Amino acid sequence: MSKFQKKNAKAKQEVPTTAMPDIVFMLLIFFMVTTVLREVTLQVRVELTRAENIEKIEQKRLVSYIYIGPRIVGNNVYGETRVQIDDALIDELVFIRRIMYDKLLEQPRLIVSLRVDRESEMGMVNDVQQELREAGTLQINYSTRRLQ
Repeated sequence: MSKFQKKNAKAKQEVPTTAMPDIVFMLLIFFMVTTVLREVTLQVRVELTRAENIEKIEQKRLVSYIYIGPRIVGNNVYGETRVQIDDALIDELVFIRRIMYDKLLEQPRLIVSLRVDRESEMGMVNDVQQELREAGTLQINYSTRRLQ
């Protein structure tokens, strides 16, 4: 017999799975807390214009969108130019000032992104800009598509 003998390993090589449900549950909670779902039902048509120089906003949580375009009436039928903030159509432009001022109080670094239909009237856009100035929301971004 040799001096060194091979010992048979009788221990099983199993991965302990007792903590796995806890880890899965913690990951689930983490993603539920950190994920932000923003679903807006558009009530106006927004076909964005195209541009060459585009900057992407990194912090989407700071952005509040204002949609300007013809109101969607039905199947490919559009009405007059309207303004939409979140899921609500704005009846009077004075309401923009109140809504955006409240949002600015909640988020002092608020960025307002205007998503304007390319066929919208510029007078409406100017009126919205004036209301935003009155509300104190001076960081304004215009959403466009990349020129291809």
